[in-house]
Amino acid sequence: MRKNFFKDRAVNQIIIFLQIQFFIIEKMYKVFVNDKPIILTTEVKKEKHFKNYLMRTVNIGKVIRELNSTDLKGVRIIGKSEKKLLKSFLKKLPNVVAGGGKVFNDKGEILFIYRNDKWDLPKGKIEGNESIEETSLREVEEETKVNGLKIIKPLETTYHIFKRNGRHQLKITYWFEMTSTYKGELIPQEDEGITKVEWLNPTQVKKAMENSYANIKLLV
Repeated sequence: MRKNFFKDRAVNQIIIFLQIQFFIIEKMYKVFVNDKPIILTTEVKKEKHFKNYLMRTVNIGKVIRELNSTDLKGVRIIGKSEKKLLKSFLKKLPNVVAGGGKVFNDKGEILFIYRNDKWDLPKGKIEGNESIEETSLREVEEETKVNGLKIIKPLETTYHIFKRNGRHQLKITYWFEMTSTYKGELIPQEDEGITKVEWLNPTQVKKAMENSYANIKLLV
């Protein structure tokens, strides 16, 4: 009986430890500048080729310039409250909200677009009074001509900084796993810079990720 007590207590301690670790991971956000991460966290770490900045005093323009022009691998922005990390950061740049899809066909292949010489998943900005689900479905169909789309579940939200008309903006993209039985022609939306649309099998996806974006790799 005593042996079982200690065994059960050890198991419970492991479970609690894993729950704590999961909570910490959940409260760490990555915002990409090209493929370099800005990590939003409450923990200060010293690591080669990384810098730490405080959330309340950080100059985002300076951080972006450093990531684009030096050998820094990334930046950590340190906040006091885990609950306010993302909210505090979102106030520092204009936000653009978008939706997109990771679409599977009945063969288990994933729908990809090729734009700006990179493999990407279809996505686009929200319009009017659309829900984010409506945006995601519309953008996938517009960019690929795949229809009969069905949302299965939400995926991880991604964040990346881009420059438009001389101003940096933060794109927040809500992603959804989708399915479709569409077997028709795939037609790229050329006026959006898309040159190819393809269903890729797992081996092809792995190869495509050698020429994709860091935030897409998080989803695939």
